[in-house]
Amino acid sequence: MMRRALPVIGLVLTLAACTSGAQQPQQDAAPAKLDLKTTTPAAAKGLGKVTWNLPYEPQTLDPIRSFNYAENTALANMCESLLRLTPDFKIKPGLAVKAANPTPTTWVYTIRKGVTFWNGDPLTADDVAASLRRHLDPKLGTWWGDYFNTVKSVRATGSMQVTVTLKQPDALFNQAMATGAGAVVQKKFLDQTGKSLGSPSSGVMCTGPFEFHDWKSGDSMTLTRNDHYWDKALRAKSESLVLRFIADETTAVNALRSGEVDGQYFYLPPAGLGQLQKSTTGSVTLGRSLTFWALLGSAKSGPYADPRVRQALSLALDRAAISKVVFQGTASPQRALTGSDYWGYERKTYQKAYEALPPETTDLAKAKELLVQAGSPTKPIVIGVQGSSAVHEQTANLLKATGEALGLDIEIRVVPVEQYGNLYSDPKARKGIDAFLSTWYGNVPDPLDIYTVFRKGGRTNFSDYKAVDGAIAKARAEGDPAARASLVTGIQEKVTRDVVWMPLNNLPVILYMNKRVTGAVPSFPYLYYPWAAGLGAR
Repeated sequence: MMRRALPVIGLVLTLAACTSGAQQPQQDAAPAKLDLKTTTPAAAKGLGKVTWNLPYEPQTLDPIRSFNYAENTALANMCESLLRLTPDFKIKPGLAVKAANPTPTTWVYTIRKGVTFWNGDPLTADDVAASLRRHLDPKLGTWWGDYFNTVKSVRATGSMQVTVTLKQPDALFNQAMATGAGAVVQKKFLDQTGKSLGSPSSGVMCTGPFEFHDWKSGDSMTLTRNDHYWDKALRAKSESLVLRFIADETTAVNALRSGEVDGQYFYLPPAGLGQLQKSTTGSVTLGRSLTFWALLGSAKSGPYADPRVRQALSLALDRAAISKVVFQGTASPQRALTGSDYWGYERKTYQKAYEALPPETTDLAKAKELLVQAGSPTKPIVIGVQGSSAVHEQTANLLKATGEALGLDIEIRVVPVEQYGNLYSDPKARKGIDAFLSTWYGNVPDPLDIYTVFRKGGRTNFSDYKAVDGAIAKARAEGDPAARASLVTGIQEKVTRDVVWMPLNNLPVILYMNKRVTGAVPSFPYLYYPWAAGLGAR
């Protein structure tokens, strides 16, 4: 995505401080504590039409291939899952009124009665089973495969009952049914549309509070209210929701300020964030989030493959500067990949473990000691960054300056935005790159959802890290929350101290709404929860 450059005066001052030669532990000036929300004021009444902007045009509305911001933002209002992730990060019943676990490898879902698709047909177990089974078909290429690797079979075992049999116990599978992984599309519609499912010409057939009306490629998508929606508490207040596809940030910000567009979610702060924050025609809300900013290690040899080198760079890096300057005050320094919003169970255990990790503040002297222990490497460390992104560029500048202060040779390799996605899936694209910057998020409030990426052979275990593979397998098979938390905090401690991925900042949801509307969900679950149902007039 194209991004304009941000003001860099503050960053230049920060970099100067980093290279001033001071070797004592620094007391980083902490950014202001953020007031993160899970709700916005309720709407007084509905509107005939609400216009919202997506950061880009969705590639598809097929739930099994929708694993990104624009796609899920649209689908969350149309296609519902077996369970529901609420704005305050609780998992509650959705299209399933009950999820029973009679044996460690069996999940039995009782399907809600009285639910109909937009065409009036009733929801049945066959629809649910057909939707879940699509994830098991390698020809369809689901993007939710990590949650279905342990699934042996999916069967309708009654008119309103579906049984999922696992190959082995999996603590994440049932939680994933509260995300797009558990979304249900009508079986008859699946059969009729085939490969065109989710396209502009076909759309989808689901049960949510808004129904698909039309999709004008290159321009917008229109959803209309489902007046027969089963959940009275979440029936849409407004009659229609028009989703625009304004990808250029400057154009999008201007459309928001002018009132042409009523609102938008941002996953990174736009260059015009200051304008939106000062706007007299709308306001910015920061929401609780599972998203973070990190440096993903991919080196299998060379200096960055040595954990002492990674630890040194991490210790010397000023995360507070990244929060305040790069993210314009909308981020918080983070000492682990998973912050407090991931602690959906055993919170005290996770909090104690988090507080025991190395702090976010810098310690240049200790960092230099670690580099001496590592043999004072001189070979360049290559960090990949996305082209046309001020956030990537400025973070990279700070990393490079930090390296200079330590005596590390850090080389920045700019990868065009169109090719950056290849770094996640193609080892050839990562060749010669020791680490690369990325936003990342889990899908459910369980730290294990993140740390599973480090399992042996995992497609996102870029550096082939093997130290926690056994512990991950045990944690995923552990049904007792306390025992699982004990295992996961052990994984977290090892991964964090080895700096396999370097945690930098927690990234809140950035929501802008003009003064005409209110009621949107400001927190991370908007990706899977009908966030627009409450949208209406102030």
